[in-house]
Amino acid sequence: MLTDNAAKHAKPKDKPYKLSDRNGLHLFVTPSGYRSWRFKYRIAGKERRIVFGSYPEMSLLDARERLDETRKLIRDGGDPQVIAARAKLVGGMSAARNFEAIAREWHQLQVDRWKPIHAQDVITSMERDLFPLLGTWPVDRIDVPMLLAVLRKVEARGAIETAHRLRQRALAVFRYARGIGIDNINPAADIGTALKVVPKKRRWPAVKEPSQICALMTAVDRAGASPVTRLASRFLAFTAQRPGMVRHAEWREFENIDWSNPHADIGEAVWHIPASKMKQELHLRENAEFSHKVPLPPQAVEVLRLVRQMTGRGKYVFCSARSGNEPMSENAIGYLYNREGYKGRHVPHGWRSSFSTIMNALSERRADGNDRLIIDRLIIDLMLAHTPVGLSEAELTYNRAAYMERRRELAIIWAGLITKDVPAIDGLLDTRRRRRD
Repeated sequence: MLTDNAAKHAKPKDKPYKLSDRNGLHLFVTPSGYRSWRFKYRIAGKERRIVFGSYPEMSLLDARERLDETRKLIRDGGDPQVIAARAKLVGGMSAARNFEAIAREWHQLQVDRWKPIHAQDVITSMERDLFPLLGTWPVDRIDVPMLLAVLRKVEARGAIETAHRLRQRALAVFRYARGIGIDNINPAADIGTALKVVPKKRRWPAVKEPSQICALMTAVDRAGASPVTRLASRFLAFTAQRPGMVRHAEWREFENIDWSNPHADIGEAVWHIPASKMKQELHLRENAEFSHKVPLPPQAVEVLRLVRQMTGRGKYVFCSARSGNEPMSENAIGYLYNREGYKGRHVPHGWRSSFSTIMNALSERRADGNDRLIIDRLIIDLMLAHTPVGLSEAELTYNRAAYMERRRELAIIWAGLITKDVPAIDGLLDTRRRRRD
């Protein structure tokens, strides 16, 4: 057997030579003086060689330990050359790396399909709550108790919903790690049941009787607010979409409306909201199939024709008073309702509750069978851009298109119901407060 002293004093010669140790391990010396540990072995009768490392960086003791590991691998049916070739091909991709490094890689891959504000929120939340305690740990060493302990610290400060969001983000990080070849148990997979239940979201104040809605719309029509704000309130009521969607509505999103002819047929008028604007699951944001089409009743188109006289040259339909290329203030409609005596009784987001409550009740009364009732409830959810329970993504894509005719019918019924006792829309361009009856 070779000694460390013999390896240390091995001098270069005119030709390469080797100093044997045991079981095929030897020190290979080149004419330039470079020395490396090599192992000669046989698989299926064929002689093969593999380089362990250079000397003195790898000592004799280290080379023998590597020899024992490699021989065991061969006995178990492995081939060191194949494993070495794989390691060279994948580089360090499958090497164990810490949680923070993997999480940042995952985050960087998602940035292009996320809105900037959401991308910043994701990384900031992990930097604040996950990285300080888990960041330096190898991904495959983090187990359920460790992750649960970290999330319970978040719960302890009252941020229960944040704890659940962090669990979802950790779940995605561990899945990404497995996807690039780092085996792990994904401790976030089943930990959700061990967290506190997210409190139910508060209900938005909303008037839910048609007569009350008519009174609210009449009060808004007669208010001394900007005509753009009053028209935005009307459009919000007719469409029952999220206030942010209405504020950020752009002229280019409206289809099948002949702006030059006020008497043109508007039977197919639609507001096509891009998927990127929708409040949806993150993996749907860049899927064009999940854009949201809102069939417009004649009353909504009438609102658009009026407001177009004021904002038609800008980007946004309901723009800021300062610039046509900026949306109106997010508080404009809410402040208007407060001034008209509806503080605590109705908010802009409340139109969605009003629509859902009244239209579901109406469908229940008119349903000629249970199947029709179930379908109308599903359609009402689709109109609100909700995902009906039990629908797959494929079914959701189909139903969004398949029920457009019924959605338009319900939109027309709703618009007629809430304007039944409301004065005509003409006069909304007047910015002065009109005297109340």
